[in-house]
Amino acid sequence: MGLGAARRTVLVTGAAGFLGSHLVDRLLAEGNEVIGLDNLVTGTLENLADAMKSPRFHFELGDVRETIGVYAEQIFNFACPASPVHYQADPYFTLTTSVTGIQRVIEAARGRKCIIVQASTSEVYGDPLVHPQPESYWGHVNPIGERACYDEGKRCAETLLFDARRRWGVDARVVRIFNTYGPRMALDDGRVVSNFVVQALEKTPLTIYGDGSQTRSFCFASDLVDGIVSMTRLASVDGPVNLGNPNEFTIKQLAELVSELLGGEVVYKPLPSDDPKQRKPDITRARQLLGFEPKVSLREGLDALIRDIRGRLDQRPRRAAAP
Repeated sequence: MGLGAARRTVLVTGAAGFLGSHLVDRLLAEGNEVIGLDNLVTGTLENLADAMKSPRFHFELGDVRETIGVYAEQIFNFACPASPVHYQADPYFTLTTSVTGIQRVIEAARGRKCIIVQASTSEVYGDPLVHPQPESYWGHVNPIGERACYDEGKRCAETLLFDARRRWGVDARVVRIFNTYGPRMALDDGRVVSNFVVQALEKTPLTIYGDGSQTRSFCFASDLVDGIVSMTRLASVDGPVNLGNPNEFTIKQLAELVSELLGGEVVYKPLPSDDPKQRKPDITRARQLLGFEPKVSLREGLDALIRDIRGRLDQRPRRAAAP
């Protein structure tokens, strides 16, 4: 029975984050009882302002690495810093959130009829040698690099989930999320789309790392949430599923589009360590299993993001002018 057919009790970890909060809103709109768990390290209650108005939403301040004391029929595990700036700020926290966190989620679901949907990442593919990346590709990851706390943490979480599935029959479903953007992105998260928009609105140069030839595929948040929720509507799912937009853009093309919409010059800086040169999902499997097809164009999505970020920047306290 699908989510829209009956009210379910659903737990969303990382509920106050960018994607977690959009997922919470969708689950509430479909009539579910939703428990949101977050330690607010990178999330913010502002993202849950709409959810807080619903009597079917219950927020719990807590850490996914601790024992989960609530019952849920479905658990969406989105608890982990997801941008390089945030996940590299405290690598040990990031890694343990992924690994210890999924252990706690498995313990909460084990022995019950509970679906786990794990927010994995395209970073499990590392700097890929196969393009585009299908789920069958094992990846090209530096296990001791600066990004390993996130890349390897997510890879290990997948391992634990599939081991739990084989050993105890845990109903584990893994989505590998490619670059996603939209309203509620943190203004300081360092992701390229929000970076460019913030820089353009603040009249500072748009910063490209490297020569801008590296590619990304940008999926709007509402499209991604469509795919995530659809994962629970299948009787079962074997193996991970890529979710993202297969339309590929260079970073330079993205900068040019933002500059066209908002103005601003471009500056170039050295490429960070282990930054992938190409990133594009093969979504054949998502199309076949879920009927997944992104609908929001990059330009349309950027318009929505610009409105959101402009509104939040306008609400920031203004610094007093120097005497």
